[in-house]
Order: sequence, then C-alpha cells, then structure tokens
Amino acid sequence: MNTAKRIVEEGGRVALWDLDAQRLSNAHIEVGADYTHALDVSDPEAVALAAEKSRDALGKIDILVTSAGITGATVPVTVFPVENWLRVMAVNLNGLFFCCRAIAPIMVENGYGRIVNIASVAGKEGNPNASAYSASKAGVIGFTKSLGKELATKGVMVNCITPATFESEILKQLPQSQIDYMRSKIPMGRLGEASESAALVCWLASDECSFSTAATFDISGGRTTY
Repeated sequence: MNTAKRIVEEGGRVALWDLDAQRLSNAHIEVGADYTHALDVSDPEAVALAAEKSRDALGKIDILVTSAGITGATVPVTVFPVENWLRVMAVNLNGLFFCCRAIAPIMVENGYGRIVNIASVAGKEGNPNASAYSASKAGVIGFTKSLGKELATKGVMVNCITPATFESEILKQLPQSQIDYMRSKIPMGRLGEASESAALVCWLASDECSFSTAATFDISGGRTTY
C-alpha cells in the first residue's frame, strides 16, 4: 500500500491486485489507483487476465511489484500440514512466477521495465517453525537471480528485497511469540516501518536503478549483512 501511494504521489499510475475485494475497494480510494482487479495470484489464468486488463487500463506497464504473501503455519516440519505447505508455495512462489511470466513480455516488448520481488530474510537464514515461508522466500531469491539474468539485455531490471519483520498486516497471521523471536534477531531492536521498505522498492522501480539486476537488497535493521 505504501509503495503504491508513493508511486501515485510521485506522478505514477497504479493498478492494484488483491484477493480480498473489500480491501481492494478501500485501497482503490486510499491510493487513488487507476485500476483494481480482485484475483488469486495462484491462478495463472486469472493473473494473465489481470495483466491484460491492467495494460489496457494504464496503456503500458513499466513496473511490477510482487508482494502477495502468506506466512503459513507456525509449527515444526514434522507436523506441518501438507495442504498448508502447498498453499504457501502456491501464493508466495507460484503466484510470483505467474505474475512475472505475464508481465515480463509486456516490458520486453516496450524495451523497458522494473520488476521488484518481495522476498524475506527468512529466505536467507530460515526461521524455525516457518519452513514453508522460509523455503518459498528462498525460492523468490533464486527465481529473481535467474529472471534478472535472462532479461539483462532487454532493458528490464529484476531485483528483490529481503526485509526483516515489518509492521504490516501479515503480522496478524503470526503468534506473538514468533513476532518477538524475529524482533530479537534485529540489531536495531525494532520492527521496520512500511515507508522504509517502500523507499527501497521505489528506487529499484525507478530509472535510477540502471545497473542493478538479478540482485538481492537487504532491509533488515542489521540482521542480514550479505
């Protein structure tokens, strides 16, 4: 939401996609989006349709920020529900793949694009009792490196960010004990603010990001430094 608002404030036009139609309606008003589309990103046909309609509404697509994500269960691997594992992968990794697969050709055709994938420090370090989330975000990092190299000569930059724990709606999916654990791993001793993440995403989505691709950018309060 913060990223979309900042893009609009800086003169950009935005299309928003979300599973929750009511949340999407509220965001449409709050952000001032040109177009909204309710969909499940784990459905490749729905993503392809949303991409087509978004391009029609905006005229072109210069930027893609893939931020849909769910945490999944907070339990050990030995008792992790199989259906929950599959759902986390379907949203966090498959959904991101479907979005990039649908949007990248539009950018290549125009000779310009910026794709910013939202990964996590969990994809680098792995959080205990969060195996599905950690694995899915590690997949996002690997996918970003691959796609970035594929498009390196096409005018399309592909990067990802690896945030530590941020103040966001996703925290509602976690027990307080897990939030406290993740906060304790951050040297700054606090959670990140959404505006701080948005600032990094917007730079990666800008013209100024012209020689960085297939890269991972940490924003973790000092938790990850590699």
